[in-house]
Amino acid sequence: MNGALRSAYAAELQSAATAASSGNAEQAFHHLARAHILGQRHTIQHVQSHWLMLKLGLSVGAWGEVAGQMSRIVAAALFSRISVPAGNTGRANVSAFKPMPIPEDLRGVLERGERQGRPG
Repeated sequence: MNGALRSAYAAELQSAATAASSGNAEQAFHHLARAHILGQRHTIQHVQSHWLMLKLGLSVGAWGEVAGQMSRIVAAALFSRISVPAGNTGRANVSAFKPMPIPEDLRGVLERGERQGRPG
């Protein structure tokens, strides 16, 4: 994960933590979903985003989210480098196989990351 992508991912995690600490679980999930979009092609970050969604789900009693995240953690560990549906938020309320629109601001970060990651 390159510097700009890593910074954007970290910023989303920080925003999620801030929202969670102030009791705004939906906002925290929103930022974790954005972190998921940024990190889903990178195994550690992909697993981490699902783990944090699971922990948040546990903390607010969102049992459907918890159950969904358990299988997604395993899948993220196994398939991050092989195949991921672009733009998928990683939430338990959407199919794990469904590509989704990438928010415009994240699209730019991802495109720059792909260009920087190519051999010159």
